[in-house]
Amino acid sequence: MSSPRFGVMLVNLGTPESPTPAAVRRYLAEFLWDRRVIDVSRPLWWLILNGIVLRTRPKRVAHAYASVWQDEGSPLLAIGRRQQRALKARLDERFGTDVPVELAMTYGKPTMEEAGMAFRRAGVERILVFPLYPQYSRSTTASVFDRLAKALKDCPHLPEMRFIRDYHDHPGYIAALASSVEEHWEREGKRGHLLMSYHGIPKRYAEEGDPYPKHCERTSRLVAEKLGLADDEWTMSYQSRFGREEWLKPYTDETLMAWGKQGRERVDVMSPAFSADCLETLEEIAVENRDNFINAGGKEYSFIESLNDRDDHIALFESLIVHHTEGW
Repeated sequence: MSSPRFGVMLVNLGTPESPTPAAVRRYLAEFLWDRRVIDVSRPLWWLILNGIVLRTRPKRVAHAYASVWQDEGSPLLAIGRRQQRALKARLDERFGTDVPVELAMTYGKPTMEEAGMAFRRAGVERILVFPLYPQYSRSTTASVFDRLAKALKDCPHLPEMRFIRDYHDHPGYIAALASSVEEHWEREGKRGHLLMSYHGIPKRYAEEGDPYPKHCERTSRLVAEKLGLADDEWTMSYQSRFGREEWLKPYTDETLMAWGKQGRERVDVMSPAFSADCLETLEEIAVENRDNFINAGGKEYSFIESLNDRDDHIALFESLIVHHTEGW
């Protein structure tokens, strides 16, 4: 039996193995030690991480995870598995043969080593690495590259590899986002001001050359144009800041509280930086920031799900993979 032409490694950020303080502590210890994520001097950061963060944060974060945990595990993992299965079915049909698709996480499980062993057992000699981050950032996409290099360090037989860097302005991605908004408005029977909230990064990272905010701005502008929105009908912001230094602005929570105080009637919120719903969307955006808006005086708040395993989202994945595997 011939070997597959190539395999696809879908990579997302990661998740604790359970919604418990111990599991969250293990996950955060790996995630927050990555220099791409937190680039503070190692001795100082070791003291802060182990002396403060990992003593105080896991219990609160575990409680948040417990509120969104599913029978299949964390939402990120459960949706990732659905994306993996749906994509494999499309690729097998497209190429008329078995195309191995493995899911891996930068932090936690399933690991890149586990994905690599699955490819090796399948006889895969070419791997397309697909980080599920539409907008490039050193703290996400570049971390995938670093983690992959670490996973391959002791591999005696390196496969040929290609790497998808970003797809922030791909027509299929923009069309899928716009369709998700239109369908949401149709179900709701009404529409409000559209807020596109992206995961933030320290402002300093952008000043040092990270193109992430430019990618987010272009995504937002293209989605607004696709929806035919005027400039006063949409806003973009940044969520999930951590630590004391300044991050990209405007901040999502402060924006929503200000709108609430102004008595804004309705807000529809989406998070285009996330390819799958997770803690940052299902708890931070759908619950926490809803409370910020309503408690400040806002009227109606509506959360728009991430693209997850929608058909048009998986079709976008297929299109990107076909393009990036040309010649294979």
